[in-house]
Amino acid sequence: MRAMAMLFEHQGRTPTVDPTAHVAPNVTLCGDVRVGPGCRVLFGAVLTAEGGPVELGEGCIVMENAVLRGTRQDPLRLGRHVLVGPGAYLVGCEAADDVFLATGTRVFNGARIGARGEVRVNGVVHVRTVLAEDTTVPIGWVAVGDPGQLFPPDDHGEIWAVQRELDFPGYVFGLDRPAEGSSLMPEVSRRYGRALGRHRDDRPVDPDGRPGGDVSR
Repeated sequence: MRAMAMLFEHQGRTPTVDPTAHVAPNVTLCGDVRVGPGCRVLFGAVLTAEGGPVELGEGCIVMENAVLRGTRQDPLRLGRHVLVGPGAYLVGCEAADDVFLATGTRVFNGARIGARGEVRVNGVVHVRTVLAEDTTVPIGWVAVGDPGQLFPPDDHGEIWAVQRELDFPGYVFGLDRPAEGSSLMPEVSRRYGRALGRHRDDRPVDPDGRPGGDVSR
């Protein structure tokens, strides 16, 4: 018996894995997830389509415990030969061919990374940020804006001056920034909780897309 990944149907969509790809036994693939030829998805990774697809092009590698989410507004798409490092978190973003996303990378909704880009250890690419081809985000730095600008993490004022106009709460949650002394979190938690509650109807499927909890071979 060869253990297989955990596959789940979500909102009527099931994952597809190319026969030449390898997905480790405790990987979770949920919904409209498409793993392309020659890909490798390693232990503990989670690829989940939250209303929009997750697509891995040929030869992509997703390392241990990375999380990749597609959203209704912004699908997640990786080009060919993209490497996603251990513990990375990507949501609703795109990376073109030959991109390197190192350990602990964070890439947020609506961001786009051009071909041969590098985001080094613990680098951040903020919401709606666009990085040109061959851009490198140094270790721990923050990329923000369109076109993307690069800042060290302690440059809070400079980062905020650009980030504010990108409107994270409006773009991601459809909410205005709160007045001083109030919080968005009650409404964020209600909206996000309602969306995540759709997973209550998920069902396990076998590698051929048939219902069933046992996905071992």
